[in-house]
Amino acid sequence: MLIFAPHTSGVFPEAAVFDFDGTISSLRSGWESVMEPLMCEMIPGDRDEVQRLVKNYIDESTGIQTILQMRFLHDEVKRRKGNALDPWEYKREYNKRLMEQVQKRRDAVESGKEDRKKYIVNGAEEFLSALKKRGVKLFAASGTDDKDVKAEAKILGLCGYFDEIAGAPDGSDACAKENILRRLVTPGRNLLVVGDGKVEIALGREAGALTLGIASWDEAGCTKTEENPVKVRRLRTAGAHAAAADFSNGEELLSWI
Repeated sequence: MLIFAPHTSGVFPEAAVFDFDGTISSLRSGWESVMEPLMCEMIPGDRDEVQRLVKNYIDESTGIQTILQMRFLHDEVKRRKGNALDPWEYKREYNKRLMEQVQKRRDAVESGKEDRKKYIVNGAEEFLSALKKRGVKLFAASGTDDKDVKAEAKILGLCGYFDEIAGAPDGSDACAKENILRRLVTPGRNLLVVGDGKVEIALGREAGALTLGIASWDEAGCTKTEENPVKVRRLRTAGAHAAAADFSNGEELLSWI
């Protein structure tokens, strides 16, 4: 566990907001390998320069709603005088490509061919259970489409831990993470925000919450115990109080909180 900023412990949080993909679930691991070639394919210009642009943008935008990433794609194609499609068209194409691999994983778990725990970040279920037993209200908020994040939480057997699960609403660019935090933030309430992206960590710090970054490796069944350095940099920049590779050291995390 890496500590970046001190906090006053002793008062356990009343509520905790978790990002889902990359923090709790690895069903969508590898999404960058779908988005990057899509963007590079659509954006005109020097291939090396476009690839650097896209890589940097994906790193900066991890955690936001997909439609906002597709608006970036639209604006960049338009800026370079290319034939820019509607952002929702780009999103449909991205989702189609991504779901080719995600659906195989979902089907494998639902059919029993693969253990659901393969796609749950190490220790995450036990950590959720420990917080639940302490009376913490748990929320999952995701930039993934609402119907998909709810379906995947169900497939992984995690719905029962959460008081609410919210993803990107259909046909809207509203931020589920921001909406939930806005409702939860009240004077004197202690909050915990947990995620692997800059968006939820920055929102958490802005809301006065304790923030825990999960520097996971986005690999199904990952056994690596060290933190992902790319995510560590991202999370530290966003203002995370601390970061861990996963939840396998649950007692240490609970003591830190």
